[in-house]
Amino acid sequence: MSTAAEDIILSTSGLTKEFGGFTAVNGVDLKVRRGSIHALIGPNGAGKTTCFNLLTKFLAPTKGAIVYNGQDITRQKPAEIARLGLVRSFQISAVFPQLSVLKNVRIALQRKRGDSFDFWRSDEVLSVLDGEAMRLVEAVGLASFAELPAVELSYGRKRALEIATTLALDPEMMLLDEPMAGMGREDVERIEALIRKVSANRTILMVEHNLSVVASLSDRITVLARGQVLAEGDYATVSKDPRVVEAYIGSGGGHAH
Repeated sequence: MSTAAEDIILSTSGLTKEFGGFTAVNGVDLKVRRGSIHALIGPNGAGKTTCFNLLTKFLAPTKGAIVYNGQDITRQKPAEIARLGLVRSFQISAVFPQLSVLKNVRIALQRKRGDSFDFWRSDEVLSVLDGEAMRLVEAVGLASFAELPAVELSYGRKRALEIATTLALDPEMMLLDEPMAGMGREDVERIEALIRKVSANRTILMVEHNLSVVASLSDRITVLARGQVLAEGDYATVSKDPRVVEAYIGSGGGHAH
């Protein structure tokens, strides 16, 4: 298979993070194809969250490099990579719990325009953004909740709002940290459908525990164990890999720390 270099939107080489004497992420080489949904999985303690925090610049690596769209972003800050189009979802959360769903999305749109918190602006000026905000609210299935204060949304719908506020920043690549954590089945199905929909013209990398979600959503999966890449491929390939089975079972089915 010849994957042209320009098809890789995000890559790491030798990515390593040490905490004191403990190596949480150990020489990880990752390649995420443009336009794909790529999942990062592994038993607890595998280093997924640390790896994710390195990619989203919440942690600085001990060694190694991160390249996004051909640009070395190893030393850049979260705000800088967001401007390049690489945005972590579920970090904004419902920023203003007392404000409506629509207003939360509108504020995210203002942020994208660079005039983030000009609350002095007249309602007439802001209403220009309302059409765009409403389109995003509709896109994530929250049209009937547009005027509801964010705090009153159910857990799954709060997650949908978080995706809407992330989409308002118009990212080329979205990084999702356990988007299904703590959800009941109905919410999982709704958010899964939403992720599939918003992936149409962007790249998604997600850390996810729910393997049935990973199986149905992901084009490619990287399995980490003890901070290293154990296996990579589509779900059918990695789920049959004896090392992967052993890693999950050997760690108590992914629940042991």
